[in-house]
Amino acid sequence: MKSLGIIPARYDSSRFPGKPLIVIDGKSMIQRVYEQAAMCQDLSRILVATDHTSILKHVHRFGGEAVMTAETHKSGTERCAEALEIVLTGEQEDFDLVVNIQGDEPFIFPEQISEVIRTFSNPDIAIATLARKIQNSEDINDPNVVKLVFDDYHRVLYFSRSPIPHARMKTSRELLELAYFEHVGIYGFRKSILLEVVKLLESSLERAESLEQLRWLQHGFLIHVHETKYESISIDSPADLLKITNRKS
Repeated sequence: MKSLGIIPARYDSSRFPGKPLIVIDGKSMIQRVYEQAAMCQDLSRILVATDHTSILKHVHRFGGEAVMTAETHKSGTERCAEALEIVLTGEQEDFDLVVNIQGDEPFIFPEQISEVIRTFSNPDIAIATLARKIQNSEDINDPNVVKLVFDDYHRVLYFSRSPIPHARMKTSRELLELAYFEHVGIYGFRKSILLEVVKLLESSLERAESLEQLRWLQHGFLIHVHETKYESISIDSPADLLKITNRKS
């Protein structure tokens, strides 16, 4: 299977404008993500999908591939879909899978990308993502940590910013023993499915939780989840740069 890795990179993030270009130990965030993705041998090609010429030019300077996409996209998924269409139309190169690689995880493990891609060895899987068991009880109640529950066949039942499942036990130890899972925001799509889900209308559950993936679930799409042991660091705001400092200590 040919897999296209797309890194959506929007310049005007509400909480962190210019985030893709922030320098971390001598390299920009977007360069670090790109180089980590490039180490994944299961990807056939990688490109950045951006809405800003400064990001486009920066990616070209460090030797990466990038395409310009519209400023009006409401999600990284929409930006990935446009980038895919640009590739399919302009170069006539085809792909079986598209992997949406988050542009704000500068230390993503190449193995995580492979974990997503390899789930598609099952022909019945249309969308795949990752989850990791929560190790810190404080994360269970943190609305910025998205939780999910899935069935015995690793099909997602629901995503939420609230603790799910609701537990009647009270102690932190009991909560951790219940095995809460954090969503790791990387998505793999079969090509046709990506082009289909971006046409879906916003759903009520999506609006309630502000989680795009609930749109797909509510419209009847199954999402397969693979449990990963790799811990990702997501940089959503300037304050999150402390996560990198703590990672080194």
